[in-house]
Amino acid sequence: MEQSRSKVCGIDVHKRFLVATILERNGQKKIGKFLNSLEQLLKLKEWIITEECQVVAFESTGEYWTSLYEVLQGYVEIIVANSYHIKGIPGKKTDTIDSEWIAELALNDLISPSRIMSREKRDTRALTRLREKLVNERTDHKNRVHKVLDSACIRLSAHFSDLFGKAGLTILKCFLSGVPPEEIVRKLPKRLRARSDAILDTIQTQLSVQQLIQLQTSVTMIELLTGKIKELERTILNDLQKDRRKLQILMSVPGIGTIGATTLLAEIGDVHDFATPDKLAKWVGITPRVYQSANKLHTGSITKQGSKHIRWILVEIAHSCIRTKNTNLRVFFDRIFNRAGYKKAIVALARKILKLVWHLLTNDELYQEK
Repeated sequence: MEQSRSKVCGIDVHKRFLVATILERNGQKKIGKFLNSLEQLLKLKEWIITEECQVVAFESTGEYWTSLYEVLQGYVEIIVANSYHIKGIPGKKTDTIDSEWIAELALNDLISPSRIMSREKRDTRALTRLREKLVNERTDHKNRVHKVLDSACIRLSAHFSDLFGKAGLTILKCFLSGVPPEEIVRKLPKRLRARSDAILDTIQTQLSVQQLIQLQTSVTMIELLTGKIKELERTILNDLQKDRRKLQILMSVPGIGTIGATTLLAEIGDVHDFATPDKLAKWVGITPRVYQSANKLHTGSITKQGSKHIRWILVEIAHSCIRTKNTNLRVFFDRIFNRAGYKKAIVALARKILKLVWHLLTNDELYQEK
């Protein structure tokens, strides 16, 4: 093992404070505790520079490491470690021991650095993740509307492909405003007037005060969240204007639309950071676990060690992709589905799409069905 480093600093990062250990090759160490504030972080930086540390290492704990990274960047070599890869000895865990363990690993060059994007790309990624959160919140409110209506035997969803489209929301608002059922039916679009009698029978039921409050709250939140989601989408597209060619390449793949393309670009960043598509798939955590013992190889479920956000969008893209028939990707899905079932086939297709994305972006070419 090479011993090129003689003095390093390991930091255990928490929300309110940090514990730092400066460790030398001869075993000498110094320990300091600092609050996680700008003033204290500047003192920590000054201490590290004064002690002439060659490397500073710490875990990527939540979002608490970012301020420390910004303060130290450009002054000393930084290693941001994945906490999964630097677990300490079981049964011996304190803040001081954790910082000493990180310092010892850094001193012996035993930490694989995590991939850190630029501030601009991290900001765009934060917006795509916020959009995902708002979409999930909107879905929760939509499910509550369905639950309240079903509990009152109002089966409006049987007459609308999307209850929260323009026509569906119009009926819900009229219903909540106390408009008579006959008047509501007269406001139906032409394509639904053939079902006007069935819809009229459906909305004759009276709701309790509590049910009306739940419906009114959820419908209001759905409209509010929809507006915020559209604003975010416009901002994200504006941030990615310089990557228009990459967006065009991604959207040429079956199943990838504007949302899928922007999310993939925000989560992956520079695809050239990965030498092969397999390394990208491993970084995403969509490759199977491998365990070998006594010359026997066992594979299990996917590792899920990467970003859950990119795995989510890849699975969504895979679901969208299989709706397009007579494509190579659909043929691939059907082959895996017949052998291993739906869930494994979807995950396999998601991984294949990710590798395809790497190839297209690396070679700057559009997808072509062959």
